[in-house]
Amino acid sequence: MKNNPAASLNLYMLSLGAPQISIHIVCCLLFMIFPLLFMHNGKGYTELIAPAMHYSYWLFCSCYIILFYFNRYYLMPRFFIPGKYGIYVAMALLLCSGIFFLQPFDRLLQQKWAVPPIGAKWVYKSPVIDITSLFIFFMIMALGAAITTTRRWQLTEQRAIRAEREKIRAELSFLKAQVHPHFLFNTLNNIYTLALTKNNYTADSILRLSNIMRYITDDVCADYVPLLQEEECIRDYIALQQLRLRPGLVSYKVTGVLERKMISPLVLMTFVENMFKYGVSKHMPAPMIIHLEVNEHHINFFCRNRIYRERKPEHSSGVGIANTRHRLELLYPQKHVLNITTDNNLYTVRLTLQID
Repeated sequence: MKNNPAASLNLYMLSLGAPQISIHIVCCLLFMIFPLLFMHNGKGYTELIAPAMHYSYWLFCSCYIILFYFNRYYLMPRFFIPGKYGIYVAMALLLCSGIFFLQPFDRLLQQKWAVPPIGAKWVYKSPVIDITSLFIFFMIMALGAAITTTRRWQLTEQRAIRAEREKIRAELSFLKAQVHPHFLFNTLNNIYTLALTKNNYTADSILRLSNIMRYITDDVCADYVPLLQEEECIRDYIALQQLRLRPGLVSYKVTGVLERKMISPLVLMTFVENMFKYGVSKHMPAPMIIHLEVNEHHINFFCRNRIYRERKPEHSSGVGIANTRHRLELLYPQKHVLNITTDNNLYTVRLTLQID
């Protein structure tokens, strides 16, 4: 169904709650009080409310209040927003003609000086054209147009934000869907190797994999998870990989308080998985360093390993790293620093995340 801007605006206005209605009531009362203050001669409260007893006061107030709401909720949504500018201008000129003949401001001033104070030597003379009434008319019309345009712009911005949010959510879901099979494939290969050699730790490795997959299945769908859960997953993964490595090759250290800290799931896990994919050698020692440091406002992650396997082109082997870069840009915009180097045949990752 084709989107109708006027209908969308009307639906938006119908969604306004009590605070918006209260603002309208207060603004109308202030507008009605203003001419009383303008005509007050300083002789007390009786003189302050005296003009309200005359028809010209109510003509002035009702004329411009009705004009504002008629323009705001009928002319603008019905003609101006859909692009029917000719009809809108014609209606505005018709209303302007009505103000020209009614002269609400002139009638209000005639009431003030209809009976001049004792000793007064001046009498109010009506102008040929009530310029003030016309000026107030154009101000009221411009105010209604400005408010309507601003509201419509806000509505458009809200739709754009919602659309962008849905786009980011869809992209994250796609990226996570890529990460999970990639991680599972490599881990199952390791367990398969243990099974072929009839290793006694095969059952233990399956149990640890079960813990990791439970974390991925239950918690990784959220944009953010407790840092403790991510760290436990990393610890299980390292223990799983150490079953097939010589003891002492992995140096894993965690410092700081992890409680009440949140992080995007599998961000750190991707780098750890990448280390074991490219930093393991069957013929040479393969020392690995993994440090996680947490303070009040930052999460600092560091890992380093030697590169024993020749890295393939980025488009074929770097799916996990590329996706993690993209996720960091989406979930930590301007709040992360990722530095990856391969100097001296050492693959080093330094990641800093700013957290609230």
